[in-house]
Amino acid sequence: MKKRQELFKKIGIVGLGLMGGSIALAAKKYKISQECLGVAHSKETFKKAQKYKIVDKVSRDFKILKDADLVILATPVETIKEIALLISKIIKKECIVTDVGSVKKEIVLKLEKILPNYVGSHPLAGSHHTGMDYADAKIFKDSLCIITPTAKTLSNSLSKIKKFWEVLGMHVVSMPAPLHDRILAYTSHLPHLIAFNMVYSLPCGYLKYSAPSFKEMTRVALSSPRLWQDIFINNRKEIIMSLKMFTANLSILEKILIKKDIAKLGLFLKKSQEKRTKLL
Repeated sequence: MKKRQELFKKIGIVGLGLMGGSIALAAKKYKISQECLGVAHSKETFKKAQKYKIVDKVSRDFKILKDADLVILATPVETIKEIALLISKIIKKECIVTDVGSVKKEIVLKLEKILPNYVGSHPLAGSHHTGMDYADAKIFKDSLCIITPTAKTLSNSLSKIKKFWEVLGMHVVSMPAPLHDRILAYTSHLPHLIAFNMVYSLPCGYLKYSAPSFKEMTRVALSSPRLWQDIFINNRKEIIMSLKMFTANLSILEKILIKKDIAKLGLFLKKSQEKRTKLL
């Protein structure tokens, strides 16, 4: 039996898809709160939440959050900003609010103006799968979570959010929201953009001859277009900068191949390999 790590009396989770559902399962597993509440937008998600008992109580009405001590917004980026305004009129003043958005600058700028106890979060965990059916409490174990406090962030709220993710098994690091967006443009958003483009560019007749490397590199192109269009648009400036560097290096490779410069090609590949080994 898991030792109780109670940090809150009531947790509210808005959005019970892969991420929100996984948070609910992990919160119950580690006994982080006395009660876990859920807000489901669609009828289908609402019924599944009731069937799977993924939360203690589920509603399609935000009023269920009125007594929550922590609210986690686990919806697409654009929706997070809209929901924050709605719940600001319902939740207690002392209620801590966080989100799991993959873009932080615009979210942080808006949410800290309307929510006195807001702390931005981005758990780097998940899957290309979507929906509650794939929710799994284990996805947070040994993964990284970035939190993005500002000068307005209350120290107690920051401490509790940090502890929350740590109890779920995550390694927590803190950085300014603009830096988060710049880094994630290279390490997450650009790879997804490239994967989508690789599949889009593949002649249909070649699809059945795809090598394992193609399948591995494009797995994330199975991710939700709705989710990723929000991310690409909201972090477009940083993604464009990363894309320019990527295409510049592609041009270098093109010239190397045109000239059949084996020495430069070997050096390029060796430097890439050495950098990649640092991830292992």
